[in-house]
Amino acid sequence: MSKIALVDDDRNILTSVSMTLEAEGFEVETYNDGQAALDAFNKKLPDMAVLDIKMPRMDGMDLLQRLRQKTQMPVIFLTSKDDEIDEVLGLRMGADDYVKKPFSQRLLVERIRALLRRQEAVAGDVTGTTPETKVMERGHLRMDPLRHSVSWKGQDVSLTVTEFLLLQALAQRPGFVKSRDQLMDVAYDDQVYVDDRTIDSHIKRLRKKMRSADPDFAAIETLYGIGYRYNEE
Repeated sequence: MSKIALVDDDRNILTSVSMTLEAEGFEVETYNDGQAALDAFNKKLPDMAVLDIKMPRMDGMDLLQRLRQKTQMPVIFLTSKDDEIDEVLGLRMGADDYVKKPFSQRLLVERIRALLRRQEAVAGDVTGTTPETKVMERGHLRMDPLRHSVSWKGQDVSLTVTEFLLLQALAQRPGFVKSRDQLMDVAYDDQVYVDDRTIDSHIKRLRKKMRSADPDFAAIETLYGIGYRYNEE
């Protein structure tokens, strides 16, 4: 049973969403502000967190920033209807996905299930040796899906599930272009629609992390209007 942390200052959302998730078989912990959630997470992390952005004491952005200092657990943001800036900023800070308020609870459940499935696949619940599970080396890059580990020039790089899957998809075939639609298929289930901005934000975050290991990292190339390509160095 996966444990989901739901963090929102709207008690109606906490009550209704937690009831829905529990009915779907999840264990749910609820918090009405970011600081309360952080205090609990410092003792024991859930399997996934669903965070509202605007909250008292500590908002969702601050909470995510602190979480990313110690964990890459999946995070979904709840954003206001017209808050596109918050969506992009949240993705660039390391959120895996976002859902706009007001939202369908069925949609949120599907996003949660999809993200957990991706996490399980990356963590090695997929048995057997396949291109998706065996260790991959491309020049300075080394990826071990069964351990969810990535290194560049021998230096470890910590990636979220989404970032890992995107880098893996690109590096599997160096020199070949992956369109944004193809990358969406890799990172998200068929029933989950995301726009181009979401993929672009994840790629920018991925590049930033790789450049923290090597300021000269330039293996991921943007082909404007087409997609992205991994060039083996």
